[in-house]
Amino acid sequence: MITLLLQLFWTFFLIGLFGFGGGYAMISMIQGEVVGHYHWMTMGQFTDIVAVSQSTPGPIGINSATYVGYTSMVNAGYSPAWGVLGSFVATFAVVLPSFVLMLLVSKFLMKYRHHPSVEHVFAGLRPAVIGLLLAAALLLMNGENFGSAGENPWRFWLSLFLFCFAFIGQKVYRLGPILIILLCGLAGIVLGL
Repeated sequence: MITLLLQLFWTFFLIGLFGFGGGYAMISMIQGEVVGHYHWMTMGQFTDIVAVSQSTPGPIGINSATYVGYTSMVNAGYSPAWGVLGSFVATFAVVLPSFVLMLLVSKFLMKYRHHPSVEHVFAGLRPAVIGLLLAAALLLMNGENFGSAGENPWRFWLSLFLFCFAFIGQKVYRLGPILIILLCGLAGIVLGL
């Protein structure tokens, strides 16, 4: 149990330390560690965690860490009380690097923000952040979210339609994300997705 808690802490500490670009950029890093490397959960469980993390208030990276901490402890055979401890450890670990770095950096950033070296660092980070966000988007475009055209064509085409509706509704018609989430959730309930 202590080993798992230490692994949770170290994993989410590193994710928090190198997760430039916010929570969505962290999703692919979290998936790579908890599903691919440690096998703490299945891809289906991780997809559910991402969906719940997007639906609940708060940053998605922190919400995901909380749910992963709980689920990994419970999946390892520990009681829900230990799952709560796992949630706390993972959440604390993912927030700790940002907290410490912001305390250190904020002091110097205001003084040196127009320095050429600092501007070059931020210019180099921008493409990396876009790449991490794209990786997160591609990670979620899988059969568990969209279905399969061969196995269930109705679900696949309907999921594709809802994806296009959400994208166009936000980009073209400037619908708010809350309205889009509610409309797509209602469509999922009515159509039985």
